[in-house]
Amino acid sequence: MPRPPKPLDPTRSAAHWLGAELRHWRELRKLSQDELGALVHLSGDLISKFERAERPCKLRHATALDAALDTGGVLSRSVALAEAEMDNRSREMDNSPSRTTIPPRRAGAGGTLEGPLSAPEWNESIPMERRNFLAATSTALAAGPLLQLMNAAPAAAAPSVVRPADVEQIRAAATTLRSWDNLYGGAGVVRDTALAQLRWAGGLLNSSCPAPLKADLFSAVSRLATVVGASAFDAFAHDDAHRLFAFATSCAEEVDNWPLRAISYNLRSRQATWRGDPDSGLTLAELGLARADRLSPAERSMLHNARARALAKMGRTQQTLTSIGLSDDSFASVVPTDEGSWMAYYDSAQHHGDTGHALFDLALAGHPPQGALRRLRTAVDSHGDGFARSRTFSRTKLATLRMAAGDPEQALADGRTALAEVSQLRSLRANHELGELGRVAHRHRTIPDIRDLREQITSTVAV
Repeated sequence: MPRPPKPLDPTRSAAHWLGAELRHWRELRKLSQDELGALVHLSGDLISKFERAERPCKLRHATALDAALDTGGVLSRSVALAEAEMDNRSREMDNSPSRTTIPPRRAGAGGTLEGPLSAPEWNESIPMERRNFLAATSTALAAGPLLQLMNAAPAAAAPSVVRPADVEQIRAAATTLRSWDNLYGGAGVVRDTALAQLRWAGGLLNSSCPAPLKADLFSAVSRLATVVGASAFDAFAHDDAHRLFAFATSCAEEVDNWPLRAISYNLRSRQATWRGDPDSGLTLAELGLARADRLSPAERSMLHNARARALAKMGRTQQTLTSIGLSDDSFASVVPTDEGSWMAYYDSAQHHGDTGHALFDLALAGHPPQGALRRLRTAVDSHGDGFARSRTFSRTKLATLRMAAGDPEQALADGRTALAEVSQLRSLRANHELGELGRVAHRHRTIPDIRDLREQITSTVAV
């Protein structure tokens, strides 16, 4: 009896992503490795090595495999990513042979120990009139470094006519990339892969699209742009994230998709608040809540949290508490089976974490910390392994608040665990939160264990 194929781990590298995609499409077409090899004049053994990332797949082979499997060009795009990743690794080894490196920071993006950047201009530089939406969006993206990154590696041209399979591919890419982002953070291979997928998906907006597919296409591209924007946000590529979130909003509004519009405004609000402009964050959250009757309970709860976090940063205690109360009320009405698949992440752990983060800011300003501590503890204990980054954010906030509240011994255990978790992520935001813990812990530096924790934090966030 043949042994089952060895599981593949597409998160290890772009080459492993390519291998997993190759196996997926081969099995979807019900072909053995030998049968597929015969179609493209390669051995079955070489196909096996491609799938396990034991041999690099050349572009000419990927192009032939795309044609044989009718993938829409996904393997060709993955080859470009794998080659770019290998080049980056070679440069990193040449430049720093004795230490682990992270992707280089963007100029002006700030280091991992710095606070949020100064507020950006939140007025759109390019008008987004619906009648010339596609042209305006292309211009807006081209105005920044995002398109340069996306053009750095060649990608297969978008098909001239959009098919249902193309839309499904965008959806699948968004789902996979989002899970990677939640697990590992937005830098590294996650960001590189996301950019290539978005470039291809964006090209479909200029292809001929049958009328029945238009809503699905624009909705899928909106979802993908939101995912890529979130990865950029996490990697401190703030200008890219700002444009991508606006792009996601425009795609959603083009087809009157109110839930996706709400999701994009939620992220736009959070980014503005995080960057030190809570006034814009409040405005964006309230724009997302426009026609709240068209949103689900989870979507309303999510946006009330964004509003609460902006208000907390502005020091408006009572309004923050009112927004948290509205969020709690909406969340109490959530029926998971009635929510869209895109809101599946918004469970009890996420709700307690988001509301706990808003209360955290109030507690640092003098509000009683018990509510924040209770919600953050619930979030840490409830998050599954699939949301490692969210759990780390809440755990770091919990440790920081306990340090600030004069309970360093209780903070120490969570601080050590958060330190270990951050070292497994590629998230500059997680590094920043850890740096804040180190700064607050400074007041307890006479305690040997706290002093040791601070030294380890400094070493970690400086890498």
